[in-house]
Amino acid sequence: MNTIWQIQDAKNKLSEVITRALTQGPQVITKHGEKTVVVISYAEYKKFTQAQSTFSEFFRSSPLAGIELDLTRDKGLSRKGIDL
Repeated sequence: MNTIWQIQDAKNKLSEVITRALTQGPQVITKHGEKTVVVISYAEYKKFTQAQSTFSEFFRSSPLAGIELDLTRDKGLSRKGIDL
């Protein structure tokens, strides 16, 4: 559950903002009515900043890597029922 705090309230209740970020999730802080920052736990921050693998690395690490696939196109009828 996200909670929205005005900056003055967040300053006055920083300990509570931090506790809620740890127990309830991200806490949004506004300045002049605009959402400006989010307070999150360090664990959540680490998840967002960990190196992400490339798309090709994702497929190479797949349990299906190395399986030969038959990629030939079926010469049967097309979706509209027209011979190709």
